[in-house]
Amino acid sequence: MNSRLKACGVGLTLGILLVASGIAQGQERDAREEFFRSQALGRPMHHAAVCAGRAVPGEARCHAHMLMMDSARPLAMTGPAGFSPTDLRNAYAVTGTGTSSTIIAIVDALGYPNAESDLATYRSQFGLPACTTANGCFKKVNQRGVQGSYPAFNLGWSQETALDLDMASAMCPGCSILLVEADSATLQNLALSVNTAAAMGAHVISNSYGGSESGTTTFEPYYNYAGIAVTASSGDNGFGVEFPASSPHVTAVGGTHLVRSAGTSRGWTETAWSGAGSGCSAVYAKPTWQTDAGCARRTVADVAAVADPNTGVAVFGRTSRNRAAWLVFGGTSVGAPMIAGLYGVNDTAVNHGSDPYRHKGALFDVTSGSNGSCGGSYLCTAIVGYDGPTGLGTPKGVAAFGF
Repeated sequence: MNSRLKACGVGLTLGILLVASGIAQGQERDAREEFFRSQALGRPMHHAAVCAGRAVPGEARCHAHMLMMDSARPLAMTGPAGFSPTDLRNAYAVTGTGTSSTIIAIVDALGYPNAESDLATYRSQFGLPACTTANGCFKKVNQRGVQGSYPAFNLGWSQETALDLDMASAMCPGCSILLVEADSATLQNLALSVNTAAAMGAHVISNSYGGSESGTTTFEPYYNYAGIAVTASSGDNGFGVEFPASSPHVTAVGGTHLVRSAGTSRGWTETAWSGAGSGCSAVYAKPTWQTDAGCARRTVADVAAVADPNTGVAVFGRTSRNRAAWLVFGGTSVGAPMIAGLYGVNDTAVNHGSDPYRHKGALFDVTSGSNGSCGGSYLCTAIVGYDGPTGLGTPKGVAAFGF
């Protein structure tokens, strides 16, 4: 084949990909140029919550944020941008890959018909082993544990779910994945879904959502399972506490701004992300393993991971029900499934959220940045040692995530 025909073939292939994803060639070019220009200049891009607005009492909203071209268009591309699994594993010193006998459960609300196929695209792109229903690695159920009778499709929650599945895969590519789709975004249905995940043998259960603490004591027992790790994202609106991150039985995951740093031995640096949730619970008692003096009740968070959308992660997900693309995500929704993945790689006994407090040396301390106004205290300001936005720090391997 001569060079002209080869070029035509490449152009035709790209054209097919663009049509399939619903991305115009001009839009693809503009999106990639804008992303890499912003990265090079350190200039923030606009991002938006995929679950817009604040949750009303008794309901939750997801904590994922997506980079946008403008107020109406996501930064959608035919190839990945943002941090890859290799980047994330390098940043957090993760070497193990987990085993299929370990189940990571992802709990989200509403339906995502393309969950398995979109996950397959992500894993294939980055050379991760296939995780399908056919090979026994992937299983999707409704909140009653039934395969079928799934809730109706919801774009925002499907994007959240794509993020969760991809991040769990990035950290523990050898683990099995159980996706539980709650009937709705009520805290009751999500709590029942967590209970289903526990009953179906999950080693760790990831929850990337939150709502008001008020009236949640009825649901809190559904996040309390001896021997099962439960992770929860801390929030995406800055200083302030949400449930289930405030449950004393979960590992609450805050957020950071993660960048490469050639001048450090680690090769990366982190500061607290301005959007990460943190603070002092108004409802839940302080667990025995927390010893910070500025909060008499449960303090959020416990640990952290990358969350700033401008140092975000590559995800393959929906831009509409019938179209998919590569997107760039942030929010503390990134960290909850990532930390779940590290519990999966470690695959040892767990004791609620206390494990990181016994392994502080297996965490990178984050000592600068803030997520709001709290009189300059550690509850919203990153300092040496424990603080609200980043907890004890970010993963340095997996040793902090097991007994």
